[in-house]
Amino acid sequence: MAKKAARRPSALKPVLVLNGPNLNMLGKRQPQIYGRETLADVEKACRIEVLRLGLTVEFAQSNHEGVLVDLIQAAREKNSAIVINAGAYTHTSVALLDALNAAELPAVEVHISNIYKRESFRHRSYISPAAVGVIAGLGIQGYLLALQALARLLKP
Repeated sequence: MAKKAARRPSALKPVLVLNGPNLNMLGKRQPQIYGRETLADVEKACRIEVLRLGLTVEFAQSNHEGVLVDLIQAAREKNSAIVINAGAYTHTSVALLDALNAAELPAVEVHISNIYKRESFRHRSYISPAAVGVIAGLGIQGYLLALQALARLLKP
């Protein structure tokens, strides 16, 4: 079945940077895997990068799958694209996949750690089919690379 093309909304709308469960614990939780940077550090780095790219950005984090679905659904009208680190929901959530498909926005899936060097259950992403790209294993720089890729995609 062919994938439906993403809508090309106005780049004037902010890019949604969406973080899933446990990402509020960055810097505290397993720093040997996720590093010492906090979610506030991710946000600060992204805000600096979008200024350079001529974009705007909006951030959200939730440990609750339904809240993430609601944010993705709202993004259809409010945002131009999505950077998503769905955390553990990456490997379990058909609901997030369905929401991303319904949003019809370009999305980049980001993982701080290299999910392919970890437990085998982390090798499967349910949300990748809805993403234009996946970045894994580059730490928080992955968010900046995702924003750079989306800036290119959103150019008229």
